[in-house]
Amino acid sequence: MTHPQPFLREGGAGSRVICIHANASTSAQWRGLIDLLSPNYHVIAPDSYGAGKSPDWHSDSVISLSDELGLIGPLFTDTKDPVVLVGHSYGAAVALIAALSHRARVRALALYEPTLFSLVNADSPPPNDADGIRNAVQRASVALDDGNPEAAAEAFIDYWMGAGSWAGTPEPRKQPIAASMKNVRRWAHALMTEPTPLTAFGLLDMPILYMVGGRSTASAHGVARVLLPALPQARLLQFPELGHMGPITHPEVVNAAIEQFLKQI
Repeated sequence: MTHPQPFLREGGAGSRVICIHANASTSAQWRGLIDLLSPNYHVIAPDSYGAGKSPDWHSDSVISLSDELGLIGPLFTDTKDPVVLVGHSYGAAVALIAALSHRARVRALALYEPTLFSLVNADSPPPNDADGIRNAVQRASVALDDGNPEAAAEAFIDYWMGAGSWAGTPEPRKQPIAASMKNVRRWAHALMTEPTPLTAFGLLDMPILYMVGGRSTASAHGVARVLLPALPQARLLQFPELGHMGPITHPEVVNAAIEQFLKQI
């Protein structure tokens, strides 16, 4: 079978920076970062399975984070020099699994709130910090079963961005987000059941910028509470006024922090 090919958004030349987007988003969320870094780096942002212009997940099996990594695997192996990974939310979770799978080829990570809820569940069984996202996925799933992807999107977006956020979303942006909700159970399964144990992340002995929004959710903060101490070289950067979607709502602030990090490694 021919290996699926992701759509790639890219720019610049130099050492490679791979940027992995959040759920209900596409590589377009990294356009500003590509423009910012292009004078000094070759920046590549793939669309994940079922997002943007990439193919949908092609199997009847339930997807895992390793499957998501498989789509973009050649981006790690077709270059001689180590790469930097940038990830947001689900994309940051994929970036962590990628770094474990390609440790010799990854020299640093810049992560905004990776959503590895499996680590929260392993640390303490429910009820726990992941309850909020579990409940949001349940509401979204019920709405999907009722044939209402817009209500599913409202449950998902309002959880991550606050009540009323979906209602305030510009109409042209609503349709692709609502369409992406068909994947919400798949996303949740991958994040809730990821088998990698917390101790494995201690192998990531490389510079890591771990970014957290002060106005984010208990689930995102819960992952940080568990995961940060396990990362040997992680540096926490807090944005008190930002939420979980900071890289999308305030890209200039987050992108500037990523650029500064790259200058220091």
